[in-house]
Amino acid sequence: MGTALPTSAVLERSRLVRLAGRYSLTAVGPIAVSGAHFAASLIFLHKLPPAQFGLFSFLLVVVPFALSISSGLLGAPLLSAVGRTDAMAGAKRAAFREVNRLYCVFAGLATAALMYFSQAGVTCALLLGGYGAAMTFRWFSRYSAYNSDHPMRAAASDLVYSAVLMTGLFVLVLGGHLSLRRTSDVLLASALLGLLPFGWEFLKAELRRPPAGVLSVYGPIWRDMTRWSLLGVVLSEMTANAHAYLVTFISGTHVFAVLAVGSLMMRPLSLVLSALPDRERPAIVHCLVKGDTKGALRIMVEFRAAAAAMWIGTVALSAVILFWFPKLIIKEGFDPHAVVMVTAIWTLIVAARAVRAPENAFLIAAGEFHPLARAGLTGSVVSLVGTLVLLLAVGPIESLFGILAGEVAMTFRVLALMRQWRRAHG
Repeated sequence: MGTALPTSAVLERSRLVRLAGRYSLTAVGPIAVSGAHFAASLIFLHKLPPAQFGLFSFLLVVVPFALSISSGLLGAPLLSAVGRTDAMAGAKRAAFREVNRLYCVFAGLATAALMYFSQAGVTCALLLGGYGAAMTFRWFSRYSAYNSDHPMRAAASDLVYSAVLMTGLFVLVLGGHLSLRRTSDVLLASALLGLLPFGWEFLKAELRRPPAGVLSVYGPIWRDMTRWSLLGVVLSEMTANAHAYLVTFISGTHVFAVLAVGSLMMRPLSLVLSALPDRERPAIVHCLVKGDTKGALRIMVEFRAAAAAMWIGTVALSAVILFWFPKLIIKEGFDPHAVVMVTAIWTLIVAARAVRAPENAFLIAAGEFHPLARAGLTGSVVSLVGTLVLLLAVGPIESLFGILAGEVAMTFRVLALMRQWRRAHG
């Protein structure tokens, strides 16, 4: 007969199983999207000229920025309606829907303009603008599903988007018709079909004409909350991706292509780290509303364990590919040493993001938008100045150290804010 495990060991094992199950459900969608984008990047890298690969890589910077702004405009305010059913909560949700519709149009136009000025061509830029608008609408639908306790809808949307994208690219490659123009069609179709899992009733509600004057409800939300959360998002983007914009518009997409190759392995982790908080923040809010500070802090600790595990797995996979299968990501004509160096710098950049991600999610759930915006300002100034100086004085690859410096500065500020919060709340 086997020896029975102590009760504490059984409980701990059960907790770990539940934790793994929760994060598996949360991460399966973002991982699928990351995998699809990674595979698409590899296809572009090997099948198309460096300039088109650079354009596609720049698109994968621009659209996530649009999604981050959506989170700042709407994701954080939605947390204030978690668990509420009063009339004011209903009015807020109607206002959020209207702001989302207006923002999706703006995101589409901005994406189209950026791609056009990056030499994508008029038709391609318009299609990619449509993709940016559809992805922004899908992103709002995702965190609406999380906040209303329907995580499976968000996961299903990610899976449908990924499946359509990979199927479309597979057909283009087999038929010998792969190009940025045709890929734009596939991307737009993938984003639109990714809306189906949210259900027809949900989509009708989101697209229904709002009551007159509904935007006036958003005014106080903007004043008290959104302007700070949005500022934090913009500053975080400047911290994280200043090099993408500076290198693309100063040196060209063909130069940015080298940096994109080196960052390829880290991009999936970056997407997962940006998606996981959408699931964790509502749970933290529920705990804080009930006065369960220990429960909220426990979620943060579990988030840290999941982020660390994903970082370790990503770095290990990157090392295996670079040392044993380098031709998978290093195309002929690219400097292998440059790719390895860029990848190494990016492992440090995403490590800094992973370290602060749990505290960042907690502080947003706690409504600490203004202090977080100030922390973002510190990181963005360091990143922007450091990147520009290094780009002009040394070169594109070395400019990534400016991003790293900004990420580290922001991480120290966020960790300090978390310590202040814990002291203030016991």
